[in-house]
Amino acid sequence: MKIGELAKLTGCYVKTISYYEKEQLLPSTRRSEGEFRRYDQAAAEQRLCIKLCRGLDHSVSESRLEL
Repeated sequence: MKIGELAKLTGCYVKTISYYEKEQLLPSTRRSEGEFRRYDQAAAEQRLCIKLCRGLDHSVSESRLEL
């Protein structure tokens, strides 16, 4: 799925997903021929785990340790 689809599925912003990828909370993704990021179901599940940690007031650093 594309980044917009992942954002919609997980209820977050595209910028948030890009930030978490930059901070290495989400693994780097493969790219399509058109240079679109492609995510799989595992990325969606991981994003939901990050969302849960952040919802519990964990910092980004603490969320990284939880994963």
